[in-house]
Amino acid sequence: MNIRFPAPLAALLAAAASLFAARARAQTSVQAGAVSATLGGRLHTQFNTTSAPAVPASEFAIRRARLDAKVQINRFLSGMVQPEFGEGKVLLRVAYAKLDAGAPLSVTIGQFKRPFDRFELTSSNDILVIERTGDIRGVDACSGVGGVCSLSRLVERLQLGAPDIGIMIEGKDRSGRLGYFLALTNGTGANREDENGSKSFTGRLALVAAPGVELGAGIALHDYVDSLRGTDRYAPAWGLDLEVGNFSRGFHLQAGVVGGANWSNFIGADPARFFAAQVIATYKAAWDRPPYAEAIEPVARVSWADPATAASGDAGFVVTPGLVWYITGRHKMAANVDFWIPERGERRFGLKLQSYLSF
Repeated sequence: MNIRFPAPLAALLAAAASLFAARARAQTSVQAGAVSATLGGRLHTQFNTTSAPAVPASEFAIRRARLDAKVQINRFLSGMVQPEFGEGKVLLRVAYAKLDAGAPLSVTIGQFKRPFDRFELTSSNDILVIERTGDIRGVDACSGVGGVCSLSRLVERLQLGAPDIGIMIEGKDRSGRLGYFLALTNGTGANREDENGSKSFTGRLALVAAPGVELGAGIALHDYVDSLRGTDRYAPAWGLDLEVGNFSRGFHLQAGVVGGANWSNFIGADPARFFAAQVIATYKAAWDRPPYAEAIEPVARVSWADPATAASGDAGFVVTPGLVWYITGRHKMAANVDFWIPERGERRFGLKLQSYLSF
């Protein structure tokens, strides 16, 4: 059956179709003279369960919904803004301007991740497990910081690697093997005003020791208000990490240890001391079944953390087996089971299924 449209309507429909096709072919980059803007984002949708009582046994959640807007003014000045819409929140995740003088030196001003440890610096599009912290709903076992006790839980809640507002200097040597990062920030975290006149310091060195092998070391001084003394104090922390392999194929290992003063948990008049260690290992094998599959990747994580080494019974293990199905590129489906095995108390577990869409 043939359908005829009046000439003006046919022209309008043809123009609309042409415009739609042009937009479909368009790239996410827009050029205006020397200035270019690149738009992107990510959508991570999660289904999770928990064996903890008194909370819903399962839920669907929009874990992350972020839009990225990157602007390149010229080869020296650029910037990025990344709002976050996931988990029922609307906030600013990243927002900074960057002055780039080349490999030896660049300066970032705004809100960014503090450069402390490898696990936190790995993008949420690439992290090897679904949840860095191993979080299980309804479990509040990590003294002073809440949630399941793991390396990344302590790093995030003690504001050692989470986004913060300030300034960061970074660069590499001529060989590109040794990189450094120095950051001075408020210390109160993303989207928050400073609570005092002191600032937090973070430093990191990263060395490419061999092809596919990177060693990292981080130090931090986190400022906080001591309510007992009524003064500003500093909580020191340190970290060492190792990465072997890459995100493209084959064996991939991320391992690290962190320790320092837990300023959220006092023993007497002084902060408790914390210590944590973690290993994540994967093997990404090609599985050429376009358009349904590109690779398959089994995952295993063991994390042990103690938020107060002088106390007993509040440490524990997070053990995570999992599997990732790569459809193409960063677009994938993942399944993890997080097991919480405390020194004292009930063992808990939670299943997580998550889809990843990157655009």
